[in-house]
Amino acid sequence: MTKTLALTGNEAGAYAIKQIDPDVVPAYPITPQTELMQTFSQYVADGAVRTEMILVESEHSAMSAAVGAAAGGCRVMSATSANGLALMWEVVYIAASFRLPIVLAVVNRALSGPINIHCDHSDSMGCRDSGWIQLYGENPQEVYDNMIQALRIGEHRDVLLPVMTAHDGFITSHTVERVDVLEDDRVKKFLGEYKPRHPLLDTAHPVSYGPLDLQDYYFEHKKQQAEAMKNAKRVILEVGREYGELSGRPYGFFDEYQTEDAEFIVIALGSTAGTAKAAVDLMREGGEKVGVIKLRVFRPFPAPELVEALSGAKAVAVLDRSEGFSSIAGPVFQEVRSALYRKSDIPVSAYVYGLGGRDITPEMITGVFGDLKSGRFHEEQGCHLGVRE
Repeated sequence: MTKTLALTGNEAGAYAIKQIDPDVVPAYPITPQTELMQTFSQYVADGAVRTEMILVESEHSAMSAAVGAAAGGCRVMSATSANGLALMWEVVYIAASFRLPIVLAVVNRALSGPINIHCDHSDSMGCRDSGWIQLYGENPQEVYDNMIQALRIGEHRDVLLPVMTAHDGFITSHTVERVDVLEDDRVKKFLGEYKPRHPLLDTAHPVSYGPLDLQDYYFEHKKQQAEAMKNAKRVILEVGREYGELSGRPYGFFDEYQTEDAEFIVIALGSTAGTAKAAVDLMREGGEKVGVIKLRVFRPFPAPELVEALSGAKAVAVLDRSEGFSSIAGPVFQEVRSALYRKSDIPVSAYVYGLGGRDITPEMITGVFGDLKSGRFHEEQGCHLGVRE
């Protein structure tokens, strides 16, 4: 049985955390994440959860507390945005290196400066090589679903890595939509009891976290993290299928929309995928063979699966909501073109859009398809879509 609620993306995330009832939640406010932890704090105040919520003095402290609690054997979750994630930077890497399955909701917001509180993906993309799994949600329903699945993925014995679940600031975080939620006991059963692998508080089996790790072992430990990230691909699919059986909403690495016979395909993350679907619907009415791939999993990057999904296309456009500041466009474009290298001669066009929360419209995406159809390809530095020249 499910219950239908009207929730914002942040409320959906908080509701999922309530049902999970983690042991520890360290938190510090930052727009547009604040509402998520504020909503969860009300559940704590009302006695709806047993969670120990720790209100700290900074985001650096929040992730430090998360690492300490997770190393002690606790199930730990938190949330942040933009500059808050940047302040966590040092400890984000430590969490992954210690193989602690912390779940962090990242409500995407542009990194300063100048100061901007609206959406782009510069914050989470800055952590793309930190050793964290990254899941992106399009709408409040996916925020809810990803939060629950993230724990099962990160806590799997073959993975043991932290997970970021990202959703777009204000666009998703503060927009009310229909969300179908599971019963509390079904969520608890799906997750099971957390059994930490090497908790510090197990004094009968003493372990060490954070020792000096020089030339003798550091390289091997990084290789183990890389192997765990590879294992995560299998686990993500297993958990997605099992969650589908529970909820009726199966999940994979990405969703394909109208791609079966599509000659031209746009790839996007987050809420923009919904805008792209609207553009596809309009163009399909005119007989255009176009489609959208909504990338849900960015780390580990599903390269061979994406190559297969794109195999029938004549050309592909990648929409990045973050600037790569390099000669090879944005981070998603870099991954897609690398995946296709020596596998396919499909041209891939790069677009950077929506920085600092600037709107992306169906008409703009229709224009992207027009570029593909006419052979106007933007590679290397790409095209800045919607910027005033």
